Amino acid sequence: MSTDSSTANSTETEVPCTLDTCPLSEAIITYQPNIGGNAFFFALFGLLFLVQLRLGIRYKTWSYLVAMLFGLILEVVGYIGRLQLHNDPFNFNFFLEYLVCLTIGPAFLTAAIYITFARVVYSCDERLSWIRPKIISIIFMTCDFICLVLQATGGAITSTSGGMSREAEGMRQTGVNIMIGGLSFQVVSLFLFILYAVIYAWRWNAATALHYHQRPPKGQMRRSLVFGLAIASVTIFVRCAFRVAELSRGFQSPLANNEVAFMTLEGTVVLIACLCLTLGHPGLCLDIAWKLPGQVPRKRQYAVSNVDLENIHTRE
Repeated sequence: MSTDSSTANSTETEVPCTLDTCPLSEAIITYQPNIGGNAFFFALFGLLFLVQLRLGIRYKTWSYLVAMLFGLILEVVGYIGRLQLHNDPFNFNFFLEYLVCLTIGPAFLTAAIYITFARVVYSCDERLSWIRPKIISIIFMTCDFICLVLQATGGAITSTSGGMSREAEGMRQTGVNIMIGGLSFQVVSLFLFILYAVIYAWRWNAATALHYHQRPPKGQMRRSLVFGLAIASVTIFVRCAFRVAELSRGFQSPLANNEVAFMTLEGTVVLIACLCLTLGHPGLCLDIAWKLPGQVPRKRQYAVSNVDLENIHTRE
């Protein structure tokens, strides 16, 4: 009799929690993700994926295309995970699907920003930059790669540490800590990029003010691109800072379980960034070949004279 009873108890403990058998407070996240809101983000990111695919093929901006497609497909998969969590918030696999994909995705979007900024510098005047355009791409893409490796490693450790034992909990926390490290590094590198971009923009505006008494010719579309890159950079920076704060306080913290904050500071700001990177697509806004100098002949006339450059240096 006692053997049968213990067997029954053992069987009961192996039954996974559902909304019918366990309270929502025992779920991985203590709320059911909103179907409408997450479906909205899923649909828009999916649509932007198709638009980016079309524009990338048309204008042959291959590196930009790859970065944007990886970022957008991760956003799509991440919101699929959140939709699945609505009916089963106890499912660890669905949780990982959303956590890892939405954490890693923006790293590819920042890669697209870095790639495009290097082309903007070359299109405007690379002499106004302290660093050559190609080196700018290498430096910040390397930082982005480090962020991506840390976040992916943390996600892999978290995904392989199932169970409720103390060891499994410790491994999960280690994985989360590594992801926080990757996000923190992304915040720092993105801040340095924004700072450098602001300095270059100031130097460019000062130089063009000396050379032209009005906007430089053919500059309107390029300015739109730069404006879009600025908004995308700031929004992703805000998002990364939010995710660091969210993950550092644990999955059971009030911030981690505040869906309004998540949908605003994760979903909305990343969507704004993707819209800017799509509407301000470099194929639409740049009038130069996509390949950087060293790969194509550099035969063009700079908009700013050497005298103007000397004046800029004097002002500094």
